[in-house]
Amino acid sequence: MVEAMPLSDITVIDLTIARAGPTAVRQLADWGADVVRVESPDGGFEAGGHTSPDYLNLHRNKRSIVIDLKADEGRKVLHRMVKSADVVVENMRTSVKYKLGFDYETLSNLNPRIILGSISGFGQSGPYRQRGGVDQIAQGMGGMMSITGLPGQGPVRAGVAISDVTAGLQLAIGILTALHERHTTGKGRWVHTSLLESMIGMLDFQAARWTVSNHSPPQAGNDHPTMGPMGMYKTADGHLNLAASGGRLWEAFCKELGVPEWLEDQRFSSSSARRENKTRLNELIEDRLVQHSTAHWVERLNEVGVPCGPVNTVAETFADPQVQHLGVAAPVSHPTAGDIKIVRNATNLEGVSNDIRSASPLKGEHSEELLTQFGFSPDEIKSLANDGVVPLPK
Repeated sequence: MVEAMPLSDITVIDLTIARAGPTAVRQLADWGADVVRVESPDGGFEAGGHTSPDYLNLHRNKRSIVIDLKADEGRKVLHRMVKSADVVVENMRTSVKYKLGFDYETLSNLNPRIILGSISGFGQSGPYRQRGGVDQIAQGMGGMMSITGLPGQGPVRAGVAISDVTAGLQLAIGILTALHERHTTGKGRWVHTSLLESMIGMLDFQAARWTVSNHSPPQAGNDHPTMGPMGMYKTADGHLNLAASGGRLWEAFCKELGVPEWLEDQRFSSSSARRENKTRLNELIEDRLVQHSTAHWVERLNEVGVPCGPVNTVAETFADPQVQHLGVAAPVSHPTAGDIKIVRNATNLEGVSNDIRSASPLKGEHSEELLTQFGFSPDEIKSLANDGVVPLPK
């Protein structure tokens, strides 16, 4: 007997596009929610199509239906589905939901228990509410690019769509919170975040340096902005990340490097002194580290409790024995892409499988079965297909 997943009693209507919205829905889908991905008959925002690595990674564990939401009959189909759903998620421009009739007021009138999750570029209100937003813009406006990169290099984009992913995770948390609240109130709620809010939230202590102390953080490169030694250093055959910023770690690090005298050196004997003399300290550390390989230092320093590790490429990451042990790359079979591996959910619920249960769907693959599930009769389904409102796969 297959054990029920934690969210198996939750039905989600997925109206999302691009990355931020699908990232939120993926969290719900991975833990068993019945996710219905609604796609447009005219195409979508899937870079590379339905078999691109990006799409296959974003939309697993879902089913797909095609509905023409620009047509009155299409919107009626959606509204009928909403009546028996728990959650609707969207991340279009703020005005689109009102134009197409899936704003919270409309949906809650249809189903008072519905939870609407929304992601916008800059918020649902305010002077920028009508602007379109993407990750690149949010990274710049949210301060991320000003603190990323080497000192003096100029603004640098983070190597992943960090505001998209963060906004998606924030929205998923909000949706789960609203679902929990609904057990008490019996009512749904509109939950929303934005790329800008999520990006600023992700700045964390760097943002607090400004809000608390009026200090605007500069670029710090591969060094920790406020602690040291903590950063990346050259070795005989590559690079090493290490964190030996104070107390027992600093003492163990100095002894393992063969320089116990640094513990008494006034330039390095306190955290503030090491911060003041960071440049010289880093030079001296690197002079020692380049005498041996990265693997040598990883083994030696970890043995004495100093956190450190290699700087891997993506390929090297997935070849790492710990990554392979954790099963981060999970297998799944796709009808056209074949047997592939995609990145599983990073959260582990003990006793609950986080395997990929199903590959990302083909466009409209489940249209007929989903209409049946939501109570449409065979004649209604035939009529919707003939009218092009819900075209069925050939």
